[in-house]
Amino acid sequence: MKTFSVRRFATVCLPLLALVVSCLRSSAQEKGEPGKFDFYLMNLAWGPEFCSVPGAGSECKAPRGFVLHGLWPQNYDGSYPVNCGERSGPVRPELNLDITPDLPLLDHEWKKHGTCTTMSPEEFFGLEHQAFHSVRIPRKLRDLKHEEPLRPKDILDLFAKANPPFPQGSVVVSCEKERLTAVEVCLAKDGLMPISCQGLRGCQAEALKIMPVATTR
Repeated sequence: MKTFSVRRFATVCLPLLALVVSCLRSSAQEKGEPGKFDFYLMNLAWGPEFCSVPGAGSECKAPRGFVLHGLWPQNYDGSYPVNCGERSGPVRPELNLDITPDLPLLDHEWKKHGTCTTMSPEEFFGLEHQAFHSVRIPRKLRDLKHEEPLRPKDILDLFAKANPPFPQGSVVVSCEKERLTAVEVCLAKDGLMPISCQGLRGCQAEALKIMPVATTR
């Protein structure tokens, strides 16, 4: 069963990323059949943290707020399919750097998660763009210029105000060592409508330090 919403990200090397994610959520992973899942979990990684990892790619030089870590097929019981087949990735992955600033990560996301859909690579990454742009980022976080402590509840309230149609419980805050790492959004398998999350537990910290966008490499 999945008990944590955090899927650690790193751009140093994908083997390390895969190992970390596997260690956190190995009990929930299972090799699946394409198309057999209940909903999508979209992980919006906080760009300044995402790009602060030593060795981050040159794509991280431009200041960024939230970036797309991935759009992950998920099941209501907390399990999720991975590595559902050997299929070639997109012909031009660089077209997706506008929302996911790391080419190795794009390759990893397709192999581990995209193959668990029935879509072509172009359709899958097109869906990622659609999902990413369906969420309004709160102005306070878009314009953050100085490190500022916020409670997870404050972040959830900001997203609720920026996205009035989203049902309660459709957004989850993820953290590590009292730092914001990501915001996750649960989306319906058909139509990408936001839905209440099931099987996820958000950040339990009292307050989070949020690295400002201005410090991004």
